[in-house]
Amino acid sequence: MVDYQTKKNSFFVTKKTYGRHAKMRVGVLMGGRSPENEVSFNSGRTVCDHLDTNLYDIVPIYQAIKGNLYILPWYFLHRGKTTDFEHRLEKDASSITWDALKNTIDFMYIATHGNYAEDGTLQGFLELLGIPYLGAGIFASALRMDKIAHKTVLQHAGILVPRFMPLYPADLADKNNLKNTIINRLATCGIGFACVIKPYNQGSSIGVSVAHTIDQLIAGVYQAATVTGKLQAVVIEEYILGMEFSCITLVDNEKKVYLPLPPTEIVKESHADLYDYEQKYMPGRGTKYTPARCGQEYITKIQETCVRVMQIMDFCTISRIDGFLTTEGDVYIFDPNSLSGMGPASFLFLQAAEINMGHRQLINHLIQSELIHYGIGINRENDHMNQQIKKQKVRVVVLMGGSSNEKETSLESGRNVVYKLSTEKYDVIPLFVSQEHELYRLEHSLLVRNSTKEIQALLKKEMQVLWHDLPRIADFVFIALHGGIGENGSVQGALEMLNMPYNGSSVFASSLCMDKYKANTLLGQHDIDVPLHMLVEKHTWEVDAKKVVAAILKKFIFPIIVKPSDDGCSVMIQKVEAEADIYIALETIFNSGKTTALVEEFIIGIELTVGVLGNEQPMVLPASQCISKAAILTMEEKFLPGAGENQTPALISPEAKLLVAQVIAKTYQVTQCKGYARIDCFYQTAQQSSTQKERVVILEINTLPALTPATCLFHQAAEVGIKPAELLDHIINYGLQLHVSISQNQYADVTECINI
Repeated sequence: MVDYQTKKNSFFVTKKTYGRHAKMRVGVLMGGRSPENEVSFNSGRTVCDHLDTNLYDIVPIYQAIKGNLYILPWYFLHRGKTTDFEHRLEKDASSITWDALKNTIDFMYIATHGNYAEDGTLQGFLELLGIPYLGAGIFASALRMDKIAHKTVLQHAGILVPRFMPLYPADLADKNNLKNTIINRLATCGIGFACVIKPYNQGSSIGVSVAHTIDQLIAGVYQAATVTGKLQAVVIEEYILGMEFSCITLVDNEKKVYLPLPPTEIVKESHADLYDYEQKYMPGRGTKYTPARCGQEYITKIQETCVRVMQIMDFCTISRIDGFLTTEGDVYIFDPNSLSGMGPASFLFLQAAEINMGHRQLINHLIQSELIHYGIGINRENDHMNQQIKKQKVRVVVLMGGSSNEKETSLESGRNVVYKLSTEKYDVIPLFVSQEHELYRLEHSLLVRNSTKEIQALLKKEMQVLWHDLPRIADFVFIALHGGIGENGSVQGALEMLNMPYNGSSVFASSLCMDKYKANTLLGQHDIDVPLHMLVEKHTWEVDAKKVVAAILKKFIFPIIVKPSDDGCSVMIQKVEAEADIYIALETIFNSGKTTALVEEFIIGIELTVGVLGNEQPMVLPASQCISKAAILTMEEKFLPGAGENQTPALISPEAKLLVAQVIAKTYQVTQCKGYARIDCFYQTAQQSSTQKERVVILEINTLPALTPATCLFHQAAEVGIKPAELLDHIINYGLQLHVSISQNQYADVTECINI
C-alpha cells in the first residue's frame, strides 16, 4: 500500500474536470540547462510522439541552455540534435515566459534531466506558479540530486549503499594536503582501489570516473569537482562488484499500490570500468537484459528494495533506482532517480513492455495517476510591465509579503532591508509577493502600509512584474520572505531556473529545514542532539486518534510540545500538560490546513538563538539568550517593540559558548545552509540533560531569519563589529559567491562596488 504523504504544496486548487469533450493541455518540457539537454530533447520528443491526442492537447516546450523557453513548432521535434534548430528558435519558435505558462498549460510533463530539472529548482518554480507536474516534490527532488545527503539517509534507514566519503570545496582548495587528506579518509572509511569518483549533484555519469591509483583518483576528483565550471563537492565510493541493474517503479495512486517493473540487467563493455554516458545513449552501445538474468527470487528482492528506497526518499508516481546485486545476494543502491529517461528504448519503456504496457498507455498512466494528488492550478492573466530600469549601481529586488502565516513579519523584514541598503551602492526595487504568488512593484506610499492586507487591497495590474522579468530588471534578488514558498525551496527553485543570484540557502537546505521532522532526522543521523520527537500525520489521526494519543503517551512524559512540522515563528506551538489537551492541540493544527504535526519532549534549559554567516566556512555569531515570561516564546516577544528580552551575548560561561558555537557550526554545515541562518537551540547543563552530559539541543533552523529592525541577528552582528547595513552587504556577497560560476564575470562590477 502507498504511504500517502503530502508531497507538494497545497496551492493547487481543483477547478475543472476533463471529460470526453474537454482536453487537458499538457506541456512537455525538454532541453534544459543541464549537460543532459540532448538526452532530454530525445525524451521530450518521445513523449510528444506518444501522448494520446484524444485526451490531450500537446504543448512542446523547449528550454534552451541559457534558460529561455520556447514553444516548438512540430517540425523541430524530429531533428536529430538541438543544434539543428537552436539558431532558428528566435525566428521560427514562439518565445514564452514562465509566468505565461499558467495560461498555456494545465499540466507539466517533465522530460528534462539533471540540474534545473530533477533537483527541486524546476519543481519549486512550478509549485510557485500553481502548475501540477510529473514526479517527486521539491524536497525529494533536491535530496535525490545530492549524492552525499541521500546516501546518508538511505544508509541510516538500513539500505545498503557503497561505502562513501565526501570531499568539499574547502578540501580541494588545500592542494598541498589533498593527497594525504584523501589517503587518510579512504582508510578511515574502508575504501580501497578501485574506487568511483562522482560529482555530488550530477546525473547520467557526467564527471564520473574510476580510479585504480592515487594519482588517477586525484585527477578524477578535480575533473568531477569542476565539471560544471563551478567548484563543487565530490563523492568517492567503493567499487561494487556484481550485476548492475536499473528498476522502474510506478505508483497506481487510484488503487494505492506500488508497481515495481521487471528490473533491467546492465552489462558494461568489457574494456570499460563503468556503464558510462556513451554506453547509455549511443545507439548500439551497451547491453541490457530485461528481466534481469538473476532468477525470480532476486528479482523480487531487487523490487522490494527499490520500493523501500522510493518510500524513504518520498518519491511518488515514478522512480528509477539503480544498484548492484552482489554474488552474495546483497542489493546495493547507488543512484535513486525521481524521474527516468524517456527515450524510445529507455529503461522505462523496456520494463513497461514486460507487463504489456505500451508507450501511450504508460504515459497516460503517469499523468492520470499524478493528477489524483491534486487538481488543476488556478490560471490568471498576466500583463507585461514595460518599465525603464536603471543601469547604474547594483540593482537589488527585495521580495516581501507572500501567503504564509509569517507574511506580516516578512513585510517588516523587507521594508527594513529596503531602508537599510545603501543608496550609494544599490538601486533597490521593493516587490510585494501577493497571496497568489504574483509580484507587484511597491511605491513608497504602499511600502509604508501597516499590513499586507492593506497592500493587497491596493494592488493594481499596472504594478505587476513577471517572474520572468527579474533577470532584466535586477542583478540580485534579496528574499525577505518567511515561511511558505519563501523558505521551502519554491522561490529558490524559481530563481535558480532564472539564473538569478539570491541570498540564503539552496533548494535542498531550504526544503529540508522547513520540514522540522526531516531536519531532526538528518541531524540525529549526524549525532547532533534534537528533542525526542514523533511525527503525526493527519490521515493517521483521522483514522484512529485514540491510537495516536496512546502512542504519544507511551513515548513521552508531560509536559510536551505540539507544533506544526512546517511552520515557524511560534505559529500554533502549544505546551500540553494533560491527555485531553493533546486532542485539542492536534485538532487545532489539522483544522488549520496542516497535514502533519510534530510532538516533542519539553526541553528544560537556557533557550538560545544563534546567527551564522558564511558559505563553506561559517562564522557563528554570539548567541542571544531568549528570556520568556512563559514556557514558549511568543510572536509578540519576538517582534513587538518593547516586548520580550534577548540577552546578547548569552549569560553562559565561556566554555558553554564554545560548545554552542561548535554544535551550531556543525548543524549549519550538515544541513548545507548557506549565506546566513538563525538556529534556535537549548543549552543544558549535565544536571538538566536527560543524558547526564552537558549538551546543545537543536530546535529549529531558520534559513531566512527575520531582518526586522530589532531582530537579534543585528544584535549579534553588532557584537563583532558588523553594522546592519554591512551585514546586508555580507549577505548579498555570499549570495553572489554561490551563484556565479568560475567562468562568469557578469557580476564582477557588482561585487567590486560592494565594499565591506
